[in-house]
Amino acid sequence: MGRIVAIGECMGELSETGTAGTLSMGFAGDTLNTAYYLRRSLGSDWQIDYVSAVGTDGLSDRMLDFLNAEGIGTTHIRRLADKTIGLYYITLKDGERSFTYWRNDSAARNLAGDPAALARALDGADLAYWSGITLAILPNQDRLALIEALSQFAGRGGKVVFDPNLRPRLWDSSETMRHWIHRAAAISDLCLPSFDDEATWFGDIDPAATAKRYRAEGAKRVIVKNGPADVTYDAGDGAIEIVPIPPAESILDTTAAGDSFNAGYLAAELQGACSADAITAGARLAARVIGARGALVANAATRS
Repeated sequence: MGRIVAIGECMGELSETGTAGTLSMGFAGDTLNTAYYLRRSLGSDWQIDYVSAVGTDGLSDRMLDFLNAEGIGTTHIRRLADKTIGLYYITLKDGERSFTYWRNDSAARNLAGDPAALARALDGADLAYWSGITLAILPNQDRLALIEALSQFAGRGGKVVFDPNLRPRLWDSSETMRHWIHRAAAISDLCLPSFDDEATWFGDIDPAATAKRYRAEGAKRVIVKNGPADVTYDAGDGAIEIVPIPPAESILDTTAAGDSFNAGYLAAELQGACSADAITAGARLAARVIGARGALVANAATRS
């Protein structure tokens, strides 16, 4: 049993239904997607809490109602009267997605504005999960506050899991992005990058180079996702493990592919699976998610 804290931004998700001119409305966001699949993959002896900030308006209320209904704890979500949540719209072409965002003044940009609240959220947790998107939306002083809170958490024995989830449009420059991503990786027990992004923005020649770079920055372990190709695992003991993954039966919408992989991997590892089996579990969950529309696919994961 244990407690997991996921930190980031949950937004309103507008997505195509397959019927011309109609959209569906839901809630999603990279770290929330992982929290959602963790909640559906782990038993009731695991507590999953979300750390963020929302407004006090009706849309924010609907989001909190949704999270509570899914069994995701909302105690550590700040309520800000002058803000509301962000929104995004998914456009699909041949199974690949692109996004249009309305999030520049979202409440979640203030999620790390109260260091005492951060400390309370992390108190008693076993694992903290966050991403490069979490980092990107914050002002510099709050980035520092969050890194410091997570560093102290790690110093007390907590496990910090970080997905770089590179989104250059959220940063003022690629240099700034690379700087902060490496600072975040330095305090991580496990780092979960995606090779295509890393090759583009860090110039890595292969997944092993990505793993080596993050290990050099301080990450204790690194798992490099690579789309449908083999996953590369560096356990920090000098050995690199290459794990083939089963192919997806169909690809309808790749939204949350990496987020769901992370959840499937973590859930399996937390329940005692070896690294290869946990990677396979992550890939199988991701394959079910990308075979349906939207970030949150209710029947993709079943609680053990």
